[in-house]
Amino acid sequence: MTATPKTALILIDFINPLDFSGRNQLASKALQAARATALLKARAKAAGRPIVYVNDNFGRWRSNFMQVIEACRRAAEPASKMIDLLRPEQDDYFILKPRHSGFFLTPLDALLKHLRTRHLILTGLLTDSCVLFTANDAYLREYRVSVAADCVATLSVSRSKQALDYMSRTLKADVRHSRGISFSATTRAGLVRKGMS
Repeated sequence: MTATPKTALILIDFINPLDFSGRNQLASKALQAARATALLKARAKAAGRPIVYVNDNFGRWRSNFMQVIEACRRAAEPASKMIDLLRPEQDDYFILKPRHSGFFLTPLDALLKHLRTRHLILTGLLTDSCVLFTANDAYLREYRVSVAADCVATLSVSRSKQALDYMSRTLKADVRHSRGISFSATTRAGLVRKGMS
């Protein structure tokens, strides 16, 4: 019997000051995605799956991840609220990235190989930017990609839908509501069809 590929939950750019143009359009959507991701993370952690934060360094070349977290914690809501919901725990992993993709000039691929991971569940900001670029690079590296559709956000619903459609069609990503994701080792690739919306 072939072993099910190990699944990792990837949180992209949720640790974010939201200090860019368009933040007002994004704020409520980002907070809603963070709430859904917090629930998904709790389920992944209960199932013993690795949690990997893949986060922009926001041009802070002399900072580490904890300094990025503290800077975002001091920012106005919803940035500080997202920290409250998704503060990394001691056994979580983190990668700082300089550009859009979590794989570009980072050790993410090496970490995932170390964890024996072949299936990634992507969450985060922005659906049509950093999530999309990370999904693309994961696909090129032959990872199985899933995207929790309610755990991603961008500036508009239409842009998010276009990005999700592209990932599903071109990158063969399994796009579904987080309620339809199971971390049970007995289900195919840890996914179930029930609970989709």
